[in-house]
Amino acid sequence: MRPGTRIRQELLAAHFGASRIPVREALKQLENEGLVVMAPNRGAWIADVDSEESIEIYKIREAVEPLAIGESVPNLTDEDIETLDRIVRELEQVTTLEEYIQLDREFHLRTYSRARMPQLLAMVERFWNSTQHFRRQFVSETYAKDGFPFSDPQHVLIMDAIRARDVDAAQVLVRLHIRRTRVVIQAKESGAAQPPLANRATLRHARLGSVYRGKKSND
Repeated sequence: MRPGTRIRQELLAAHFGASRIPVREALKQLENEGLVVMAPNRGAWIADVDSEESIEIYKIREAVEPLAIGESVPNLTDEDIETLDRIVRELEQVTTLEEYIQLDREFHLRTYSRARMPQLLAMVERFWNSTQHFRRQFVSETYAKDGFPFSDPQHVLIMDAIRARDVDAAQVLVRLHIRRTRVVIQAKESGAAQPPLANRATLRHARLGSVYRGKKSND
């Protein structure tokens, strides 16, 4: 459902064969997660934020998500890293926008999942929820404009840093990853030319100079 769409509780109840009470409770939970807005005696809507609010949220994310990955990376298990590797490979092969959005979300939230800071993780997830439609628009109009599949070099570089347990590099890359989307949103809003984005050739060049080949170089 698109942001700003009215949610009709009676239709949801009929669709799921339920009474309105569990539907109302479910909507309250979605409201707590930042996905739904509810107003007394007026009903519920899919949450929406304008571009100015989104830019503010992205700036906050640039500050808090590096903290989340910094707290998480030392605690990631070998199994966690194997799962993240698999997700990155799948992201390179998906053929639909919805597949990409789901896997992209899973990848990033999993990289933060071992941070022992539940309030921080709840904050991060709420921010992801409230900017979901901007992320969908960014992917559709920027990376996937020529169709799927496509490559996002920054996912691979973040994965390299995680695999090397390089907290500083992971934090820098996550901050730049979020900043990239914010800069594109701001450029779109102002009508300025969008900054160029890395492609597969850029990724190959970057990884040729990477220090992450099982261990760091001494340079």
